[in-house]
Amino acid sequence: MAEKKKVKRIKVDLEQCNGCRSCEMACSTFHALPKYSSTNPARSRIRVVMKQLNNEYVPVRSTNYTKAKCAGRRVYRINEGEFRECSFCGTICPSRDLFKDPTSNLPLKCDMCEEEPSAQEPFCVQACNLGALTYEEVDEEVEEEAELEEAELGLQALIDKYGVHKITDVFVRLAQNS
Repeated sequence: MAEKKKVKRIKVDLEQCNGCRSCEMACSTFHALPKYSSTNPARSRIRVVMKQLNNEYVPVRSTNYTKAKCAGRRVYRINEGEFRECSFCGTICPSRDLFKDPTSNLPLKCDMCEEEPSAQEPFCVQACNLGALTYEEVDEEVEEEAELEEAELGLQALIDKYGVHKITDVFVRLAQNS
């Protein structure tokens, strides 16, 4: 059943993006462990897809996790450039290493920086001085959908990789040792 819900989203204005990657730096710094201790773009939940020769830049945020590769075969033409459908996809999938933690290989999903209560808008939006990224909250009718939290997302990825029995055995062993 559909219900009205406040939806948070980040809009992208491609005409404004110059590929500076400030959004990536801000996101990776916010999500560093410990927080704000380092800048590693591989930990960013937003990436700028670039074709520098044509001055084409597209910020893409990580979205959902899927254990299957997609069958997307479309090719998009933007000005003189050709881009595969995969280039603009925010889905975390096994066909590429985009949006995976460089250390654990677990999926990195955009959380809109919600764990920082003082943040009025996500840090990627705050870092974008050109206005290519804007934050908005709108009332929208949405279907009720179970969305995985970050910990659940990581566990699902581990279960997909190693199987539920192996992960359960590890939890039991860890619980006995604590």
